[in-house]
Amino acid sequence: MACTQVVFDLNLIENSALEDGLAGWAPVGSCTALSVHEEEPAKVPTETINEVGDDYRPSGRYILASGRADEADGLRQAIKGALKPRVTYRVAGWISLGGAAAEGAGHAVRVNLRVDDECVVEGGAVCAEAGKWAEIKGAFRLKKSPCAAAVYVQGAPAGVDVKVMDLQVFATDRKARFRKLRRKTDKVRKRDVVLNFGSAASGISGASVRVMQMDSSFPFGACINPSVIQNPAFVDFFTKHFDWAVFENELKWYHTEAQQGQLNYADSDALLDFCDRYGKPVRGHCIFWAVENTVQQWVKNLDNDQLTSAVQGRLQSLLTRYAGRFPHYDVNNEMLHGSYYRGRLGDDIDAFMFRETARLDPGATLFVNDYNVEGGNDPNATPEKYIEQIAALQQKGAPVGGIGLQGHVTNPVGEVICDALDKLSAATDLPVWLTELDVCESDVDLRADDLEVVLREAYAHPAVEGVVFWGFMQGHMWRQDACLVNSDGTVNDAGERPVTI
Repeated sequence: MACTQVVFDLNLIENSALEDGLAGWAPVGSCTALSVHEEEPAKVPTETINEVGDDYRPSGRYILASGRADEADGLRQAIKGALKPRVTYRVAGWISLGGAAAEGAGHAVRVNLRVDDECVVEGGAVCAEAGKWAEIKGAFRLKKSPCAAAVYVQGAPAGVDVKVMDLQVFATDRKARFRKLRRKTDKVRKRDVVLNFGSAASGISGASVRVMQMDSSFPFGACINPSVIQNPAFVDFFTKHFDWAVFENELKWYHTEAQQGQLNYADSDALLDFCDRYGKPVRGHCIFWAVENTVQQWVKNLDNDQLTSAVQGRLQSLLTRYAGRFPHYDVNNEMLHGSYYRGRLGDDIDAFMFRETARLDPGATLFVNDYNVEGGNDPNATPEKYIEQIAALQQKGAPVGGIGLQGHVTNPVGEVICDALDKLSAATDLPVWLTELDVCESDVDLRADDLEVVLREAYAHPAVEGVVFWGFMQGHMWRQDACLVNSDGTVNDAGERPVTI
């Protein structure tokens, strides 16, 4: 049977704008009631991250799901169009809340697909609020063609009404996006060059001049550990193709002081010596880690006065030992997803960590660092929440000098990444690094496509100043379906793709 061509940007949700009332829509949950309403014109969203015409405007009509008795209650619609495997689909639209939702209180609302009545595929999530419309920025990809599929909107606590406007599912045209990015990249990364031959110019009339680019000032890096620097194939590839390094675990507090008072910097010393030998600057990752399950048990056993002393001791020990050796530091990793030290020691402790780091090592650029911000699928890690966090730190005197987007991505969407970069750079005017990039996909050809999406967006954006991969070689990866180089040192299709960008 001949393969049907994919039609890009065609909405597969029928009656998305509700011209036919509730036709095609059904409640999820025995208590849920659906009704159609019209938003006040002044409250209808006016901007979208999607590639649309200048005159585009959302319909203003929305479905209200009320009478919800459980977070699983909501609404659904069957997808009539054929979903194809290996195609990236965008999930778009807007979500708001009503009913018992308090103004300013955000709740997670999720859009998922149920495929063949069994498999649940994540399609996006937003942190929705009453009185505001949050844009859905989801995506999904299927491994095989389903016999049947339906889209579900669920979430928010019982008693909170969920509003859904203009829900859309469509295949995204990556090649069209790349064509647009080429023009943007030329503007951001290229400059005119004037060759001045001085007094010799008169003698070379008619000569041909050939200009070749030998290197790029845009840095790429990779994470290393004590094992990989003993692997000749790894060392050969790393030293030839990467400009920066980051230690996988060896600088983290749980590694350098697994037992209280027993400091062990042997691994970080060896890795730093290795990088010095090959002229590779190193990102300092990380001084603290805000997520509770990464904190050593002996630290958790301390009372608050003892913990304060231990935090000060960690800063003093690490930063006096390595002053001037790490150009970047991730000061307190993943504060959007954890608040261990803040929960124990108060709201000022995070800013204190930044202030004290700057005092002890004033030459280092100090970063916040977190995951999912560029993905549009984590209500805890939106660009807006990252901006709020940075502003709060700066108000307390924290010298935040850079923004780390980890980049542990799956099925990335260029418009979503660009939206995050635009918002972060406009609000903070800080440089951005992708600090832990890996693209997880078992199909190496699709992995190459996904990697190209991320790298093109990064390279085309003026705020992005570097990209660090969280590993690259098979057998030495945190996520196994993300390698760019096979275990024998040969480069796979995903690893070849960055060369062509």
